[in-house]
Amino acid sequence: MLNRPVGRRAFLQGSTLLLTAGVLQGPAGFLKAAEGSPEILRIGLITDLHYADKPTAGSRHYRETLAKLTEATDCFSREQVAFVMELGDLIDSAPDLETELGYVRQVNRQFASQAKNRHYVLGNHCVERLTKEEFLTEVGQPESYYSFDQNGFHFVVLDACFRPDGVPYGRKNSKWTEALIPPQEVDWLKQDLKATELPVIVFAHQRLDVNTHYAPRNVAEVRDVLESSRKVRAVFQGHSHANDYREINGIHYCTLVAMIEGSAPEQNGYSVLSIDAGGNLRLAGFRQQKSRDWTQATK
Repeated sequence: MLNRPVGRRAFLQGSTLLLTAGVLQGPAGFLKAAEGSPEILRIGLITDLHYADKPTAGSRHYRETLAKLTEATDCFSREQVAFVMELGDLIDSAPDLETELGYVRQVNRQFASQAKNRHYVLGNHCVERLTKEEFLTEVGQPESYYSFDQNGFHFVVLDACFRPDGVPYGRKNSKWTEALIPPQEVDWLKQDLKATELPVIVFAHQRLDVNTHYAPRNVAEVRDVLESSRKVRAVFQGHSHANDYREINGIHYCTLVAMIEGSAPEQNGYSVLSIDAGGNLRLAGFRQQKSRDWTQATK
């Protein structure tokens, strides 16, 4: 697997016990490193854009994604993030292959022009009709799961878009409720975590903190691999479209809000993850995304 380098704001305070008390004052203050621990890295996070040139369906306003993405990438530019991580479901489904390819090309043309350093996690909608090879070729990413080091941290990108029999998603051959991280990827993950001496952050689409249809079938096995390494600090994920958080055996599992949900800028959602030299993690949430601070938890 590849190992390669890489408007108006609403801040909501998280409600978990690990979050610090007090009102968040905005990104400049919230992202400021703890005293004596200079900031070493900022990462932009977005998920579940579901871009499509089609009418609104329920709470999903597909055509508004491009404007929401511009707002997010403008923010990332101001905040000087090192890279942007897109956590899956970049596009939504189309009636035919050519139309779906058009969706990828349209949203990725804009994304690529606004974020030079970026990574893509495969979501189930990314490979509903497209094959993985087709999607990855369009976005210019060689692999669907891989790792890389930057600024003293090890980052892992996972791919759970496999059927329970191990067949990759594609050509409408799968159900989104039936995902799997296959044995070969689990083995790769074990070896990858064993090989690094750095603290680890994992990025996924399907959730790794629940035992429901939002998680891969073998989620317990994957969590065991992460926990056994004793190196994983946090997992950032999407898929269920809602703000959520769990701490399981010392690992922070943060589920990010979907960009697609709701109309108008006020319903957008994206975030900036800040890491300081002491290993403290802070998530500054914009619009509908909740902010979270694990400074106290990591001291």
